[in-house]
Amino acid sequence: MTERKPITSWLTDMDGVLMHEGVPVPGADAFIKRLQETGRPFLVLTNNSMYTARDLHARLSRIGLDVPVRNIWTSALATAKFLDTQHPNGTAFVIGEAGLTTALHDAGYILTDSDPDFVILGETRTYSFEALTKAIRLINNGARFIATNPDNTGPSPEGALPATGSVAALITKATGKEPYFVGKPNPLMMRTGLNAIGAHSESSAMIGDRMDTDVLAGLEAGMETFLVLTGLTTLGDIDRYPFRPTTVVDSIADLVDLV
Repeated sequence: MTERKPITSWLTDMDGVLMHEGVPVPGADAFIKRLQETGRPFLVLTNNSMYTARDLHARLSRIGLDVPVRNIWTSALATAKFLDTQHPNGTAFVIGEAGLTTALHDAGYILTDSDPDFVILGETRTYSFEALTKAIRLINNGARFIATNPDNTGPSPEGALPATGSVAALITKATGKEPYFVGKPNPLMMRTGLNAIGAHSESSAMIGDRMDTDVLAGLEAGMETFLVLTGLTTLGDIDRYPFRPTTVVDSIADLVDLV
């Protein structure tokens, strides 16, 4: 087995790694501070497309985690980057929140429900029957279908919420058209993120709490992977998957000394 290069850049998931239900994970602040002290390139990633990077910076700051806006990468930003390279200055009908619409506006996209190039589905807490019906009809009329991420559920204090993947499945059932998912585990999100900080996969690591998105995305992008047990995955869950993380640790606190 080829020996990996030393880790010089870090990508980490947010929910379940740095914070859990709005509370910082012990050691997360020390990890972020160490990255900044050493000058290591890093990104905090999230598949949630609801918030802008500035919104997330503010949310993290409120719980004591100082992550600059430039170090936050969302599935909304990755989607806008993908569309800008594939179909610059296009048009789209969007179901989502400000994180997605702002990213698309910044990429030069016009948002419309009149014969758009794309239907783009993102995260929202207010999926409406009217908007879903419009999306289905536009896709049936030829609009291409993009979704920010494949997560089927999202967390809330009351329990699981339907997320982009579940709603995408509804649209697929009605149209027969599968979306292209941009977010994790698509390695495209990882590679565009690495490009944004000038990093290379062979000397980068991905930290996450989910096998099916974080670890798989890091693995497929050619990175070293660390699974933390402070989120959705337990030690007993790992053997359910046909792949493994490079290393399993209790929490991000165990990785501070590796930076």
